[in-house]
Amino acid sequence: MASGGFPLGLARRYQTALQVLGFACLTWAGARISVPLPFTPVPGTLQVLPVLLAGALLGARAGAASQALYLLSGVAGLPVFALAGAGPGYMLGPTGGYLIGFVGAAYVTGSVLAGFRRPGLAGAALAFLAGGAVIHACGLAWLAVFMGDPGAALRAGLLPFVLFDLAKIVVAIGIYAGSMRWKARTLF
Repeated sequence: MASGGFPLGLARRYQTALQVLGFACLTWAGARISVPLPFTPVPGTLQVLPVLLAGALLGARAGAASQALYLLSGVAGLPVFALAGAGPGYMLGPTGGYLIGFVGAAYVTGSVLAGFRRPGLAGAALAFLAGGAVIHACGLAWLAVFMGDPGAALRAGLLPFVLFDLAKIVVAIGIYAGSMRWKARTLF
């Protein structure tokens, strides 16, 4: 039993549920920091950071669940997408593939990290790069359909974002490393 007579298994489930909700909210916050770019239908956002951290810190399943909750919130009509977008129609727009990729990216990030006994910075970098690749693969595939031109999709949906996404991965590695040091010093 946990303190207060709360069954430990139930306490862990509540903790996981709150973490899933928290990362869904962080992804929404990342969408709020959104910059429309004149040369692409895809805005620049900070969403990649919480998506990858969700998988790294919550694990594959809970990380993916946080992103599924984020997507379901937006499809249900909450204005959680970039530029306050909402509704199922938003998912059919140019960024729909990237959004779908969030679920897979969190899962892949968590899975890659789980494959290491002690991932370290190199393992974290590999996991975050793999997760980022999932986002871009899904996003570019849908954007190519949306635009009708794979070359144009690559120019509009990948090239403008590579350096910015790599910078977010560097930040994610730092946050992950700090959280692992903190976790090692606590009883959690």
